[in-house]
Amino acid sequence: MGLDGIQGLLLDMDGVLGVSWTPLDGAAEAVTRLHAAGVPLRVVTNTTALPQAQFGAALRSAGFPFADEEILTASVLAGAWLRRERPGARVFLLGDAQIEDLAGVELVGADEAPDVVLLSGADDSFCFDALNHVLALLRGGAELVAMHRNLFWMTRRGERLDAGAYVLGLEAATGLEAVVLGKPAPGAFNAGLHALGLPAARVAMVGDDVENDVLAAQALAITGVLVRTGKFREDQLARASGTPDHVVVSVCDVPGLLGL
Repeated sequence: MGLDGIQGLLLDMDGVLGVSWTPLDGAAEAVTRLHAAGVPLRVVTNTTALPQAQFGAALRSAGFPFADEEILTASVLAGAWLRRERPGARVFLLGDAQIEDLAGVELVGADEAPDVVLLSGADDSFCFDALNHVLALLRGGAELVAMHRNLFWMTRRGERLDAGAYVLGLEAATGLEAVVLGKPAPGAFNAGLHALGLPAARVAMVGDDVENDVLAAQALAITGVLVRTGKFREDQLARASGTPDHVVVSVCDVPGLLGL
């Protein structure tokens, strides 16, 4: 059974198109086939280490024919949400997000009292002292906002903890519930649907994270396609909270599902 009725695709980046910015075998060719066939595409990624323009340039240099505006990173989503929902808020940022995507947001230093603590992807700044400072800011009344809550991600060196592990700890320590802007939050997928200009029933999400990519999309009536690359593990699929609509070897199988 193929992707009957599907007209557009949302694609994860890490684990689907590449790992640590190294393209997976055949991924660029598969995306090029989709692009040449006129299939509307958007990358919806929780990656925050590069601003949108550099992200686009990096993908194009690796052979993927994406325009900058076809890439929706968690930091792009965060900037849009803060400008829309928290205009004028003073924001303390912890993590690897690049400030280009947060244009129009007032970022403050560690010695200032913020309205919002914003966590991006985890990096070396997620150290003991910094996390204790964040805890104090949250105790002082700041709102906890996370670009995503990925527990880990796959690199060339294997799995590495990501911001979600720290978000869980801060939530447990404070009793707060973080506002999450990237996947698996519905707003991330809805932003992708809006960018495609298509209803959920006409779109498929392709990801390597069964819960945050695939089942979260399926909860919004988006078709879910799980790839066996990146962070995919059989045991996680076996104990998942639901069943993906499709499970394929890699993104290279997606053009065939569309009949290309």
